[in-house]
Amino acid sequence: MAFLKSLPTDAGLLRVFQAFPSTARPLLEYHETLMRGDSPFTTGERELIAAYVSGLNACQYCHGVHTQTAAALGIDQPLLSDFLIHPGSAAVDERLRPVLAFVRKLTLTPSKIVQADADAVFAAGWDDRALHDAVSVCALFNFMNRLVDGLGVETEQAYTSFAAQRLAEGGYAALIDLIGAPAE
Repeated sequence: MAFLKSLPTDAGLLRVFQAFPSTARPLLEYHETLMRGDSPFTTGERELIAAYVSGLNACQYCHGVHTQTAAALGIDQPLLSDFLIHPGSAAVDERLRPVLAFVRKLTLTPSKIVQADADAVFAAGWDDRALHDAVSVCALFNFMNRLVDGLGVETEQAYTSFAAQRLAEGGYAALIDLIGAPAE
């Protein structure tokens, strides 16, 4: 149930964006650049990180949308659920395992991140850009989880599937067109 008095109680995130286009537009532009621009990670892997962070935060809205988006982009959906429950034994690509361990620690205990955590990412063959992108996706979705949960945004499963397909096909740029022009 959306907490904003100016929106219907069943308002989804898009309605929040439409109500506040001056902040939504640059936020979605950043999403598009980070999640769909050049990166050592595929778009599916970045959606996997977003879904994983959202799952760690128990943000049902973001976890649902981004798990399905990652699946639409070729990531095995059961793998993500398994990794949330059994991170040490899930069948995750060995190169991604230290990246996901890093974002897990950054999400749950950020003050405990140390050089050895970054070194594990580098030892798996990732470079500075990959670490930057993993941290940025992690930070963005910790922010988005707080925004969604703090505003009481929820959704039906049917909408989650629709939103995930829209993201998989059109990226975040498609959402910018749906929020309308910024207020003058």
